[in-house]
Amino acid sequence: MMNRREILGVLAGGPAVLGASLAAMGAADPNAPKILMPIGDATEAMDTLYPFFRVAEDGFRAVVTAPKARKYHMVLHEVPPAAGIPWDITEERPGYHIDAEIAFRDVDPTEYAGLFVSGGRAPEYLRYDKDLLRITRHFFEANKPVAVVCHGIEIVSAAGVIKGRTVTTVAKCALDAEQGGAKYVDQPTVLDGNLVTARTWHDSAPFMRHFMEMLRANRPTVAAGK
Repeated sequence: MMNRREILGVLAGGPAVLGASLAAMGAADPNAPKILMPIGDATEAMDTLYPFFRVAEDGFRAVVTAPKARKYHMVLHEVPPAAGIPWDITEERPGYHIDAEIAFRDVDPTEYAGLFVSGGRAPEYLRYDKDLLRITRHFFEANKPVAVVCHGIEIVSAAGVIKGRTVTTVAKCALDAEQGGAKYVDQPTVLDGNLVTARTWHDSAPFMRHFMEMLRANRPTVAAGK
């Protein structure tokens, strides 16, 4: 299990070191409770890598899933703080790569203890995937912990599972939340039943604190059913 200093060293080592480390972590402790992480091309890197490593610190195993089991391109999303010409919206730049080990169609969601939905531009097309929507609905029907950050709200909204909930997301996705029947509020994190939401990766510290508390609270039940 990697500590925070080791994680920072991996990130500093660049894509090759990161890819090897992700593969090694995926192979470690196959009996650990699994957290499903759906991604796609243009998934936001910070949204994805922070939870990938964070759940492993507490003995869970992140399993990356996508439309196909292959390598995917992550991106960096940020409104430039000091650009010569201001941006009204997020600028996108290339980020790290990450391997998805299983395709959506092959996922049995009953095998997973929780769901983490990243942001970035990927949810714009992932929300049309019927298998991903099926997977997402399972976690709400089974009342398992679910974490959603930024544009990830587009996926849970499309799945029809946030009606009547209170959520947060990046401000430009407020309409996606409301069209899914949820109440949008602008605050770092929101807890509503089995769901915790955050605006952006800037809220990762309180966001992941809540998600890890939910996972630990549900862990004995998950282990008993293995």
